[in-house]
Amino acid sequence: QVQLVESGGGLVQAGGSLRLTCAAYGNINIFVAIAWYRQAPGKQRELVATITRGGSTTYADSAKDRFTISRDNIQNTVYLQMNSLRPEDTAVYYCTAYPDLGYWGQGTQVSISS
Repeated sequence: QVQLVESGGGLVQAGGSLRLTCAAYGNINIFVAIAWYRQAPGKQRELVATITRGGSTTYADSAKDRFTISRDNIQNTVYLQMNSLRPEDTAVYYCTAYPDLGYWGQGTQVSISS
């Protein structure tokens, strides 16, 4: 059983940066890939970025050129560096296995003020 715990959220002004951390309690490398999702109030959950065991990445159009997903396979950690943040990035951010295997944590709140 692997537990994924998100952290690093907060309140920042538009244009600012945050780095989210997804810490795995267990071997994160059992998963083909890890994804970051987000869910804003009243909206559906959105896939933001994915990273495979080998480091290949994909991004939603809304995240391209602003967000960077990375991983440390030794530390069992996945990161999401978010730059040039916008108010529309406000959401709860989750990391989970990709494809979804049901390993959902509590998420971390990201709030961007204009």
